[in-house]
Amino acid sequence: MTEKALLNFSRANPGLSRVATDGSGTVGVALCGHDGRRGHIYHLAVDPAYQGRGLGKRLLDECLEGLRRTGVKRVIIMVADDNPRGREFWKRCGWEEIPGAIAMGIDL
Repeated sequence: MTEKALLNFSRANPGLSRVATDGSGTVGVALCGHDGRRGHIYHLAVDPAYQGRGLGKRLLDECLEGLRRTGVKRVIIMVADDNPRGREFWKRCGWEEIPGAIAMGIDL
């Protein structure tokens, strides 16, 4: 995502995404927004050196709190089936797999 795209996204979803820093370095990010009906966690990443310290969960919790304030009642994330660590993280955080859902997309 380009810097311009990130700026546009954050303007459309003010105060929802999060960045974690250590000194001048970025060690975690959560890209979060909503369409007025459903919330979406588009991206959550923590530097491997900082994983296992609760940083990902904290970023997630802050995003969810922001979405609650917007009135959103359901939040969705897509996790690749070849990412078992990621799937386990989300399950530990209370998320459930959506049976029957199939991810679809198209390149433009």
